Amino acid sequence: MFKKKPTASEVDGVQYRRAKTWQIICYACNALVGMSVYSLIGMASYSASIGYGITTAAVGIILTCTRILDGITDPLLAFVYDRVNTKFGKLRVLLVAGYLIEAVALYAMFTGFSSKGMGLVTFTLLYVVYVIGYTTTNMTAQTIPAIMTNDPRQRPTLGVWTTAFNYLVPMVMSMVLNVVLLPKCGGTYNQAFLTAACNITLIVAAIGTLLVCLGVSAFDKPETFVGTKKTEPLKMADIVEVLKHNKPLQCYIASNASDKLAQQVGSQAIINTILGGIIIGNIGLGTILSVISMVPSIFFAAFGAKYVGKHGSKKGIVNFTCISMVITAVMIVFFLVIDPKQIGVMGSPAMIIYVILSLLQNGSNMCITTSNTSYMADTIDFELDRSGRYIPAVVSGTYSLVDKLITSFAAVIATGAVALLGYTATMPQPTDPCTPAIFWMAMVLKFGLPIIGWIITLIAMRSCPLSKEEMVNVQKRIAEKKAAAQSEFYKEQLQ
Repeated sequence: MFKKKPTASEVDGVQYRRAKTWQIICYACNALVGMSVYSLIGMASYSASIGYGITTAAVGIILTCTRILDGITDPLLAFVYDRVNTKFGKLRVLLVAGYLIEAVALYAMFTGFSSKGMGLVTFTLLYVVYVIGYTTTNMTAQTIPAIMTNDPRQRPTLGVWTTAFNYLVPMVMSMVLNVVLLPKCGGTYNQAFLTAACNITLIVAAIGTLLVCLGVSAFDKPETFVGTKKTEPLKMADIVEVLKHNKPLQCYIASNASDKLAQQVGSQAIINTILGGIIIGNIGLGTILSVISMVPSIFFAAFGAKYVGKHGSKKGIVNFTCISMVITAVMIVFFLVIDPKQIGVMGSPAMIIYVILSLLQNGSNMCITTSNTSYMADTIDFELDRSGRYIPAVVSGTYSLVDKLITSFAAVIATGAVALLGYTATMPQPTDPCTPAIFWMAMVLKFGLPIIGWIITLIAMRSCPLSKEEMVNVQKRIAEKKAAAQSEFYKEQLQ
């Protein structure tokens, strides 16, 4: 007779909370907001050059400074987050407000004021407004996984859906923009292309915002945000205290910030133009191949979730990072021993090998992302156990502050590297010739930087105390403290 598998609550002796599958899917639709905007803002350097006449070097400096501002605004949002309590909830109000702010800024940046004779000051101000809206949306969304579920088996599953959407959305956006829209606009990045890309992005992001609000509505109520002890209004010192004493958060900052810096450098539109358009020689086919290699690899995320649910977030990060390092090293060797132009020939052996390597690389990276989603939620619960305060926005904001101070250099690294290649007043175009300098610059930025980031991850995780066994103990202590706090509250009411 079939015996039902015991739940995580039965195994661990903790009454975990769980979300419904449709709620998780709706939350994962946040990728329609974050990743569609990410695809658009990756072309900010083109918008600055084409629409505002700003030089390549100046673009890098502007994007770096505004990225630093983005990091500073993240922990500041924690104060807003702590104080927003309306009849429409906390999460939904912040999500809608953030979308509206960034939508106005992006429309003005790419369409309303672009190619209208405006200059550096206008572009910079619009980018600052975009940063404020993006911060509001993104930081609020980062707190939601820990709120929806604390079941160690379900948290990685939530990561599967978010990982799948976070990869699928930019893939689809890349197909729409580079394969469909770009040829219709003459095959080059021009004002007509930027306007159409902006309009498409804002529609997609609006749909995503509405779906996320639907998914979190059941959790968006005051009792969700109660800790295990009485708390005072949030102060700046609380952010410093969290950063100083939350060891798992410190490890995560070192690990994920280094990885994201490499990822953001490699995902800049100018770097993808160099790799797909100049080195491979067929940016349209290059984009299609990326999609072909990405879609099957999404199933790796499901495997990653099962692994993390069984072995814990920390072990998932470490083991999948090692796998990603090996695959990426093989990818570098592959580019060295073949003629990269053969990748752009449909059906060639080089194209097939490239797709297979990309599939494996994307799959292992997705498993890392799934592990990271679960790990951040664990870190928020660790802070609740440590300090007695349920402050997800503070934990997320503290991480984002340091993360963005580091990753703020992504744009300046990419534009600076391209400027060293001779692109000082213009941007790389798919029709440019390939030189050894261009090839090696692409190899270093696209594959070399991720390997360095993963080495830092392995070093950081060696001192992380947040094993699977320790997380079970954390949840038990939280449950006991909340029960004690509730008992104390009843006693006070009876007196």
